[in-house]
Amino acid sequence: PSIEEEFYIFLKELNAKCVTVYAIEEGSVTFPRVPLMRVEGPLIVVQLLETTLLTLVNYASLMATNAARYRLAAGKNVKLLEFGLRRAQGPDGGLSASKYSYIGGFDGTSNVLAGKMFNIPVKGTHAHAYITSFSSFSDLQTKMLVDRKNGMERDLLALSLDWRGPLSTLLDIMPDEASDGELTALISFAIAFPDGFIALVDTYDVKRSGLLNFCAVAMALNDLGYRAIGIRIDSGDLAYLSNKARDVFIKISKKYNLPWFAALQIMASNDINEETILSLNDQNHKIDCFAIGTHLVTCQRQPALGCVYKLVEINGIPRIKLSQDVAKVTMPGRKDAYRLYGADGHALIDLLQRSVENPPEVGARVLCRHPFQESKRAYVIPTRVEQLYKIYWSNGEVIRPLPTLNEVRERVQNSLQTLRQDHKRNLNPTPYKVAVSDDLYNFIHDLWLENAPIGELS
Repeated sequence: PSIEEEFYIFLKELNAKCVTVYAIEEGSVTFPRVPLMRVEGPLIVVQLLETTLLTLVNYASLMATNAARYRLAAGKNVKLLEFGLRRAQGPDGGLSASKYSYIGGFDGTSNVLAGKMFNIPVKGTHAHAYITSFSSFSDLQTKMLVDRKNGMERDLLALSLDWRGPLSTLLDIMPDEASDGELTALISFAIAFPDGFIALVDTYDVKRSGLLNFCAVAMALNDLGYRAIGIRIDSGDLAYLSNKARDVFIKISKKYNLPWFAALQIMASNDINEETILSLNDQNHKIDCFAIGTHLVTCQRQPALGCVYKLVEINGIPRIKLSQDVAKVTMPGRKDAYRLYGADGHALIDLLQRSVENPPEVGARVLCRHPFQESKRAYVIPTRVEQLYKIYWSNGEVIRPLPTLNEVRERVQNSLQTLRQDHKRNLNPTPYKVAVSDDLYNFIHDLWLENAPIGELS
């Protein structure tokens, strides 16, 4: 009863035709103090957009950043798979996590719906429950698999048992210690997926059962013209076990003259985070692929990103929000952002200017100032200047072609390569500099003094 009928009519007829949105290109590396987007339009309309824009930007940026950190830790040659759906914040959070981890540099996901919706490669293995659901050879529904070389059906169980004997001798493993139930499960899986045979080998004992049973089935598949993919280790000392597995694969490769066997994939899971990967790197692991779930999708290192949405100008009049916490003081007025590059091709500094200023020029000296510390300033002579804001929405429509998921993913890696290594290192990284022009610096501080109340002492 306290709301006028006209307000509902206004909301019904509301649209975003008068809104203009400028943004930094999706997939770009960004830094604190540089606005991700600039939204212009009638105050009531752009204010209504606040929650929508923040919920779309915050988690997506956090997730892609977290994934990119994992990619930096793992290096270029190790595959990364997102396995986090069961631990994500609900199905919507899980779907977003799959999408933005792929953008951040992961190679695939176990989330089938994400694969369908976003064309992300779907990867996965069987579970421990699959292994433990088999007890003996009698549990096999079928033992037969077509031989690729002649089209005849062969008994994969018999072939695997034929291989388990000599392999146990080669690897110095007692065949009686290996689980027949585990071997049965692996044979069943191999019959179902002869071209996608990747086995979980830590259900009982990696060294005394899992590796032997996997290699026996892999060699039997090889007899029939198929190649196994590899193993997954989900518990134990991952560095030690990966080295042990690689040694086993190399030994078999040399003994039977099968070069591809030495390069079988070793996948590791088990609550992996950035520190785990860095530690494994120091231990010279032999892991080809990390499957990461909980720490990736819940961003346990920093569970939330604190992007904010602030008014900086109204009716051409700049506005500033003051605070005793300098980090929360806003930079007023309509601004543009530029990235200045040095002679070595790396990004040197991001520069914020008032929109009425001329853009910085290549080869011309630019005074860059810390926004709040007067003594921190430096001249920069850029060899390249990148204007960060592009217009994406105007007159009620998207006016720029939006990139595909793979294009955004590629931009993430290209953008990261523009940063010096010391900015990206895990321990004590060098802070990347964000500066304001001399004009904007004076503008901020003049407005600050104009709006800050003058105290009185007595």
